[in-house]
Amino acid sequence: MDADTQSKDIEDSGYSRLVLFSFWQSSCSWRVRFAFNLKGLSYEYKAVNLAKGEHFSPEFEKLNPLHFVPVLVDGNVVISDSYAILLYLEEKYPQRALLPTDPQRRALNLQVSSIISSSIQPLHMLSVLKQLEEKVGREESLLWAQSSIERGFRALELLVKDFASRYATGDEVYMADVFLAPQIAIATVRFNIDMSKFPTLGRIYESYKVLPEFLASTPERQPDTVH
Repeated sequence: MDADTQSKDIEDSGYSRLVLFSFWQSSCSWRVRFAFNLKGLSYEYKAVNLAKGEHFSPEFEKLNPLHFVPVLVDGNVVISDSYAILLYLEEKYPQRALLPTDPQRRALNLQVSSIISSSIQPLHMLSVLKQLEEKVGREESLLWAQSSIERGFRALELLVKDFASRYATGDEVYMADVFLAPQIAIATVRFNIDMSKFPTLGRIYESYKVLPEFLASTPERQPDTVH
């Protein structure tokens, strides 16, 4: 689909500015919700029920042919990757910056975010684990996910331990934290990861748990939550 066709489809849909297509259990969507809250940006929440296959609908395919959430629609701009969404928000809506000005800490934030988005989260996606379970069984699939998460956490622990204070790279919440908070939450709740193995990550996660912006972004507080 070319850019003109995509823009025409968006205009015809009547979407208002800043619309987030999200699923309550998606950690990638969770990152973006957390960032929205930190930046104080209001947005329209459009639920996409992955359990019912709504991400494979023709309407959603126009927004993201890969059929993943989240998708951000900002006027006639469509972005369908959480990392790209956060970088876009940082440039378009610079209030409450999520990247520090110091080059070293800025690079560290980008590195942490990249590790989570490319080397940890994709390895425990439900679609991936389902395929693994069909081949090797549920227990082996879980063990593989746990091993993948812990390998990534070991790297992150080493990366941030000399920079971390209250949060991952200092006393302010930055992009590294936006990625870390949902990832650690899912690792502990869904995959039973023992965070005592990662004392720095475990400590800063306790700081996230009292942030109003983080609490408001949690899965159980989303309009499409299923209890």
